[in-house]
Amino acid sequence: MDVLITDDSGFMRDLLREILEEEHNIVGEAENGVEAVELYQQEQPDIAFMDIVMPIKDGIEATDEITDLDPDATVVMCTSVEQAEQMKDSIKAGADGYITKPFQKESVLEEVNSITAG
Repeated sequence: MDVLITDDSGFMRDLLREILEEEHNIVGEAENGVEAVELYQQEQPDIAFMDIVMPIKDGIEATDEITDLDPDATVVMCTSVEQAEQMKDSIKAGADGYITKPFQKESVLEEVNSITAG
């Protein structure tokens, strides 16, 4: 499965890549929502991981843009526990699910499997 990772933290991108790269193909990494939308259009990944809080364009705006471009897009939001209100906005923007930081391999893979299983 082709995966796009978006997070303004290089450490978080690295962590997510390490969790996912054994089973999935990482097609790109973005530091902000602008880059995420551009990479999504270029790579057409099967699933996009999207941080909520980022500079330039946040994950909610980027998710909204991506799902406008591709209504079938699969987006998983990456959130801190205290961002519950923003998660509601993410779902409205078209997110399919979420994972919480700090990322745990088991929960990340479970979320991917549950979303891709339909």
